Amino acid sequence: MSEAASQDVLYEVADHVATITINRPDVQNTISGPMLDALTERLLEADRDSDVRAIIITGTGRFFCAGLDLRTGNPGGGTGTERRVSVTLDLRSTPPTVLHNLDTPTICALNGSAAGYGMDLALGCDIRLMADNAKLAAAFTARGIVPESGGTWILPRLIGWSKAAELIFTGRTLLADECERLGLVSKVVPADTIGDAARALALEIAGQAPLAVQSSKRMMRMGMNETFDDHVHHVFLQLLPLFQTEDFREGMASFMQKRKAEFKGR
Repeated sequence: MSEAASQDVLYEVADHVATITINRPDVQNTISGPMLDALTERLLEADRDSDVRAIIITGTGRFFCAGLDLRTGNPGGGTGTERRVSVTLDLRSTPPTVLHNLDTPTICALNGSAAGYGMDLALGCDIRLMADNAKLAAAFTARGIVPESGGTWILPRLIGWSKAAELIFTGRTLLADECERLGLVSKVVPADTIGDAARALALEIAGQAPLAVQSSKRMMRMGMNETFDDHVHHVFLQLLPLFQTEDFREGMASFMQKRKAEFKGR
C-alpha cells in the first residue's frame, strides 16, 4: 500500500471495533485506483484480526463518497490510447466482493452524501446509519453506466424489484428520510451524532459472542441462495461446533448467574 493511499484510507482499531475512514474531503472522498487496493487490504486486515468484532466504514468532511475518481479516465490505469481492455476479469479481490464475503459485521456510517460507487459501497455493508443531511444518489444511468459494484444485486433484495428499478432507471437522488422509509438505512440520526451512533451500535455487536455473530452472518449470506431445507441443514452444521466453544459455556453461565457475559472469541 502506498503512503498516499494509506493517508486516503485511514484505519484504526479500538475496543474490538475497526474503523475505516475514506479521507479525501477535498475531492468529495472520491476513490482512486490505489485507494481501491487500500480499501481491500484494510477490509481483509480487519476480518483476519481476531480482536476485531465489528467494522465501521465512514468518511471525513461533507461527503461519505461521491464515487470513483474518474479525472484520469479510469480509476485503475491509463487513459486514451494507452488504455487496454483485458480479456480476463478477476473481481475476487475488489472491495465490493471482499466486503460481501466478510464474516465480520460491517456498519456504514453515512456521514454525508454517497453517489455511484459510494452508494454501492454503503449498500454492501450489513447495516447503514445515515446523517439527516445526507443523500443517496443512484446516478449511474445519468453517467451512461450501470451500478458496477453490486447495486443491481443488492437493491432488488433490499427494497423489491419495482422500487429498485425505479431508482436505477431514473438515477434518482434520495433524501435521508426517504432512504429510511424505503429501508435502505436502519436509522437516520442528527449529522453531528453519526459517529457516536455508529460506534454505539458497533460496541453493542462487539459485546456479543463473536463466533456466533460471524456464523449468523455467514448463514444469512448463504440463505439468500438456498432452499429452506438446505439452509436449515447448514445452520445445524454451524451450530454443532459452537456448542464446543468457551463462549457458549460463558453465554449459558452468564445467563444463569444473571451477569454480563465476557466473551473471548474462542
